[in-house]
Amino acid sequence: MKLGIVGLPNVGKSTLFNALCGGGAESANYPFCTIDPNVGVVPVPDERLDRLAEMYNPEKYTPAVIEFVDIAGLVKGASKGEGLGNKFLSHIREVDAIIHVVRCFGGTQVIHVESEADPARDVDIINTELILSDIEILERKADRIKKAMKGDASLGATLKVCEKLLDALNEGACARSVELSPEEEELMADTPLLSGKPVIYAANVDEASLADGGESNPYYKALCAKVADENAEVFALCAAVEADIAELDEEDRGVFLEDLGLTESGLDRLIRASYRLLGLISFLTAGPKEVRAWTIRKGTKAPGAAGKIHSDFERGFIRAEVVAYDDLMAKGTMTAAKDAGLVRSEGKEYVMKDGDVVLFRFNV
Repeated sequence: MKLGIVGLPNVGKSTLFNALCGGGAESANYPFCTIDPNVGVVPVPDERLDRLAEMYNPEKYTPAVIEFVDIAGLVKGASKGEGLGNKFLSHIREVDAIIHVVRCFGGTQVIHVESEADPARDVDIINTELILSDIEILERKADRIKKAMKGDASLGATLKVCEKLLDALNEGACARSVELSPEEEELMADTPLLSGKPVIYAANVDEASLADGGESNPYYKALCAKVADENAEVFALCAAVEADIAELDEEDRGVFLEDLGLTESGLDRLIRASYRLLGLISFLTAGPKEVRAWTIRKGTKAPGAAGKIHSDFERGFIRAEVVAYDDLMAKGTMTAAKDAGLVRSEGKEYVMKDGDVVLFRFNV
């Protein structure tokens, strides 16, 4: 899973990236201090994997991972080459989802590229550039289809979807807010749109706003109101606090979070939100050699999950021996879970569930 961190210059993107990934991005109090995208790979915290490691004492421990990409700040006119321009729109095109960092604190200590914080305006600036880029792409696609239709009328359905999207985009709506049928989505599968990507709005609030999740912060409320119709995740975090948390060991981190009235870090919440947004779950494999978490989409059947481990597993799939994580923990060992009849033998039509602990049987 690759997540792109975007926003206007100087809203806290690189500070957040450094907190998430342990450094690497330049962070300074002036616009465009990040030019080339920085990339960091972060393990997904999973208490279930920790418990399995205690049970099996494996030679190898392999969590699922998320790749974060810190993309340079966009400004008005980026779709026409302003600021750092189209090069950085192309970086957004490569990610699975967008983390849109929005400044939700006032003051003049940190320079704002638009002079002062205004979440609704800031969201509009970024979304407008994505929409303008998408309009250009769809208009070119529609023109190609119209020319090709002279010899192939079957392309008419694709043209209708293009026009449906263009109507919405020209009204200022993001492509992700347009309801498409599965058939319409399939017709547009080869044309990924920037404003169609799933988005998480990360409200970068001041420390005082953290305890109540930003509910007392007027900037945060304005952001929530602005994006209410976008089918997007929104939550408050403080990039500066996340940077402080990243420097602490596990024990001190818990005390620090408790002092702030928090139960978990912004990173943990961000990862959970990302999984929800993209419809992802994790299944687990465990044994003395390795305990490992594997990320799949909800609805994946057992052979497809086996294929995440190795293509031979999917090709020669026989069955999956499955136990729910909670059942395994309740019994304490795999042997006890089997004796209790909790380990099931599932076939090719079995739909994987989050937290399944699995052993795949295959023959190639």
